[in-house]
Amino acid sequence: HLIMRKKILYITITALSLFILFVFYQIMNPASPLETVYYESDVKNISVTYSRPLKKGRLVFGNESDGALVPFDIYWRTGANRHTIIETDSDLKIMDNVLRPGKYSLFTTPGKEYWDVTFNSSNSYFGIMRPESEKDEFTITVPSNSLETVTEQFTIDFITSNSDSISNVGIRLKWDLTEIIIPLK
Repeated sequence: HLIMRKKILYITITALSLFILFVFYQIMNPASPLETVYYESDVKNISVTYSRPLKKGRLVFGNESDGALVPFDIYWRTGANRHTIIETDSDLKIMDNVLRPGKYSLFTTPGKEYWDVTFNSSNSYFGIMRPESEKDEFTITVPSNSLETVTEQFTIDFITSNSDSISNVGIRLKWDLTEIIIPLK
C-alpha cells in the first residue's frame, strides 16, 4: 500500500506542477496581449489599455448567424480578456459630451455602418459581462469605415489633425477591414 500511495502522490504532484506551469505560461504569454497607448500634450494626458486579439483567418465583424467573432448589434468589450480602459487627467469633449478626469471602461456595439461607443464609470477588469448601465456616462454613435488592407491584430491608437488652427485628437480602433474614430477635443 505504501508504494501505491507514493505513486499516487507522485502523479498528483506532477499533474499539479504541470497545471501551475501551464497557467503561468498563459499569464506570461497571452493569446491577446495587453497594451497601453498614450496621448500626451501640454493640456491633456490620455491612456487606453486594452487586449489585442488576432484575426487568425476568422470572420471578425458580421452577422451572428454567419459565425462572426464580433456580431453586429451586440455588446463587445472592445478587445479581449479585460475591459478596455481609458484614463484622462483633463476634461475630454467627445462630440456633445464631456468626460471628466478619471478612469472609465470603454465598450462598443459594432454595427455595419455605425458603432455605438459607451463610456462607463466602472473599472471592472474582466469584460465578459456588460458593465451596469446605471454607470454609463454617455454613448456616442460614430461611422464605421472600410479599410483597404487587413489589420490582423486589433489595434487602438491616437490620430491627430489640425483644422482651423484647432488641434483635434481621435482614438482610432481598427481590426480586419474595419475602422472607427472617436473624436476628442
